[in-house]
Amino acid sequence: MEDTRPLILLSNDDGYASEGLRALAQELARYGRVVVCAPEVNQSATSHSLSLHRILRLRTVSEDVFAIDGTPADCVYVAMHSNGRVLPRKPDLVVSGMNHGLNLGVDVFYSGTVAAAREGAMRGVPAVAVSADAKADRRAAAAIGARIAMETLEAFRRSPGARAPLFNVNVPPGDAWPVRPTKIGARLYTESVIFREDPRGQEYLWIGGGGVRHDHVHGSDTEAFDEGAVGVTPLTLDLSSPEHRDLCVAACAAVSLGEREG
Repeated sequence: MEDTRPLILLSNDDGYASEGLRALAQELARYGRVVVCAPEVNQSATSHSLSLHRILRLRTVSEDVFAIDGTPADCVYVAMHSNGRVLPRKPDLVVSGMNHGLNLGVDVFYSGTVAAAREGAMRGVPAVAVSADAKADRRAAAAIGARIAMETLEAFRRSPGARAPLFNVNVPPGDAWPVRPTKIGARLYTESVIFREDPRGQEYLWIGGGGVRHDHVHGSDTEAFDEGAVGVTPLTLDLSSPEHRDLCVAACAAVSLGEREG
């Protein structure tokens, strides 16, 4: 008998065995068939990188659970182009997470969690990235993340001709929250490079500082988090900037004039 339930591809950047992914898989299974294709090991902050210059290995962990020794974007790419090895057909929904920790503000540019969802949206599939604060109740956070994901799918189905959406969800501490639409906020880290010396006298370094703060941006994901609400931020695949078009026109005109004069 054919399974008519929604087919949900689930990935993440913490690895296929992470507790957050398992919790989200359990909640999503209430609504459809869940196929997991996720990294073998933690791939946090890998952004949207693809492994183009080395081989990848796909491993069947159990029924409908696959692991790849690559990035989150690798996992979604392979799942959707493996000619039935992972997915029986194009998925109805791509979900990434549940990430252990937040992806607010500029985190969306670095996040492997967001990148896995973005890879799905790029292929025309509605996609949702779910992240939760370490102090959020895991089961409750997974439940609300799954509900948001399924409502996203239903809203997409009611909008024929619409481009596949990409939503970034962040769950603050606690076990019950209001939900609100948001935009990207200002999440500012203490930036630093730490140089040290290993036991053999060779220099090494760590990048990134440990401190973080949120500057107030009305209606933002950071504001929602600070106020104890789940923020749902629609992200765009079109990165062109109308704000800087005049600067671009001026720069191009200057270069063209220089070429003619030369």
